[in-house]
Amino acid sequence: MKLPATRRDCISIPLFCMIVLMFVAPQIACGKFPSDSTPGKGLVEQHPADQPSIKTPAGYMVAYSDTIPGTSVAFEMVPIPGGKFLIGSAANEAERGEDEGPQVEIHLPPMWVAKHEVTWAEYRQYMELCNVFEKFDDAGIRQIMDTNEIDAITAPSKLYEPSFTFSVGEGPRHPAVSMSQYAAKQYTKWLSLLTGRFYRLPTEAEWEYACRAGTNTAYGFGDDPADLAAYAWYYDNADDETHPVGGKKPNAWGLHDMHGNASEWVLDAYDAQRYAQLATSQETISSEAAFFDNKTLFPRVLRGGSWNLDPPDCRSATRRQSNDDEWRSYDPNSPTSPWWFASDESQDVGFRIVRPLETPTRTVCENFWGTDIASVLRVVNKRIDEEGRGERGIVDDNLPAAIKSMESK
Repeated sequence: MKLPATRRDCISIPLFCMIVLMFVAPQIACGKFPSDSTPGKGLVEQHPADQPSIKTPAGYMVAYSDTIPGTSVAFEMVPIPGGKFLIGSAANEAERGEDEGPQVEIHLPPMWVAKHEVTWAEYRQYMELCNVFEKFDDAGIRQIMDTNEIDAITAPSKLYEPSFTFSVGEGPRHPAVSMSQYAAKQYTKWLSLLTGRFYRLPTEAEWEYACRAGTNTAYGFGDDPADLAAYAWYYDNADDETHPVGGKKPNAWGLHDMHGNASEWVLDAYDAQRYAQLATSQETISSEAAFFDNKTLFPRVLRGGSWNLDPPDCRSATRRQSNDDEWRSYDPNSPTSPWWFASDESQDVGFRIVRPLETPTRTVCENFWGTDIASVLRVVNKRIDEEGRGERGIVDDNLPAAIKSMESK
C-alpha cells in the first residue's frame, strides 16, 4: 500500500482560509485521537500557588512532563503565554541579516513548548520502529488498511553509518541531529498518536517568539555576545560536538538551548522576502497568516544557534536555510534517504516540539505531520516498497502492548 498524500478536504477553500483552519479549527477527533483519557495534561482548574501558570478559558496552563507510552523516557513541556511581538531584527541590530526585516508585529495564542530539543533517548524510540514494523509485517499483524491508514507513519531507515551520525554526540541527553524535516514531522505524528496530545513542529514565528521570551534584544538575554557562553553551546565553547540538553541557563520563559547546541527545524518554507511581504499589512499579523509553506522541498527554515555556529548566527532573529541537495550529497543510497542527511553540514540539525492550547481537526493535524511534496512521497514509496529501507506501520494506543507482546515471544 502506498503512503497516501495529505488529504485535501479544503482544496476548494482559498489558501488563506485553509491556513486559518490549520491553526484554529475546533477539535474533532478521528479514531482514538485525541485520547479521551488525557485531554487535560498541563491544565489545572485552580490557580496553582507553587508554580508559574497561564490563565486561559480552558484552565490554567502549567508545565508538565509527558512520558512516551511503553517507555521510561520522558520530556518536559513549558507553558508560553500568548501575546504580540516584533519578528525579525531591528534595523540597527549588529550583524542583522538582509532576510530579517522589516520587523512585523505578530500575535500568537498560548502554547506549550518543549523545554529543550528532542534528545537521542526520545528519538531512538521512533527509530526503533523500523525493526518493530518489520516484525509486524513478518507476523502479518497490525497491517495497514483503508480503515486505519490515517494512523500510519513511516519509520526511518536504519542508519547506513551510525558512527558518522553519532560522531557529534550520541548520549541519551544529547540532542538528536541529522534528521530531515519530513522525519521530524513524522516523529511528531507518532508521538501525538501515542500520547493522545497534539504535538508538532513550531512555526517560524512561534519559535522566535518563544526564544525572545518578551525581549527585543539580539539574544534572549541581551545584546552582548560575550554573555552567550552562559546560555548556549556554540562554536567557541562546544569543541565540535553537541552537549547534554539543559546544561546552560534557560531564557526568561524556562526554555533551554534556544541559542545553541542544535539548530531546529520549524514548519515554514524559506523566503528571504517573507517579512517584506507581511509588512504590507497595516495591522498585527495573526500566527496563521504569518505561517508560510510554498510546498517546495527546499529551502526550509531552521532556527536557533548550534555547536557549529558563531555568535552572530545564534541570535534570536537569525534565519538559516536548509540545503537538501548539499546535505544529501554524501548519501551512498539511491534515491537518497527522505529521513536522514549524510553530510557534515547537517550534523547540527535537530528540532523541538510544541503543543498548541487548542487541538485542530484530525485532517488538519495531518497537514502538520506529513507532506504533500510529490518528490518526497515518491522517494518514500520507492525506498520502502522497492528497496526495503524504512517501514510503515500503524500507531495507536495499543502499539506499546503489541511491541511488548512481540518481544516476549
